[in-house]
Amino acid sequence: MKIVLDTNCLLRSVPPKSEYQIILTSLLQGRFTLCYSTEILMEYEELLLQFYPKSLAYNTLGFITHSPNTQRVTPHYQWNLISADLDDNKFVDCAFNGGADYIVTNDKHFNVLKDIVFPSIKVIDIVAFKEMLE
Repeated sequence: MKIVLDTNCLLRSVPPKSEYQIILTSLLQGRFTLCYSTEILMEYEELLLQFYPKSLAYNTLGFITHSPNTQRVTPHYQWNLISADLDDNKFVDCAFNGGADYIVTNDKHFNVLKDIVFPSIKVIDIVAFKEMLE
């Protein structure tokens, strides 16, 4: 299974005592592949540094970039499917170009994807993804 993890969900899965820590643990165990692009990685870095100590932020980024269970994606086409927040489109483009099964997000802007026939990109929230992993 391949996923794209929205930044809001990554931030919730980082703390060691988080109920969503299972996401990073499962990534480490190879239970899924995390797709990311350079744009996504830059947003991860910006917000991890904003909310967590520098060492934890950079350890998380290093884990993502060096894990055998991640896939760096270079989107060659921009779909611009989310008009409410254009910045969210980088996740859609990464998911489509990386062949991801799901975008994991709690952002309601992604709900527009449920009504789009092509490209078909499934969106699930962090609770549903956690349940899949359990």
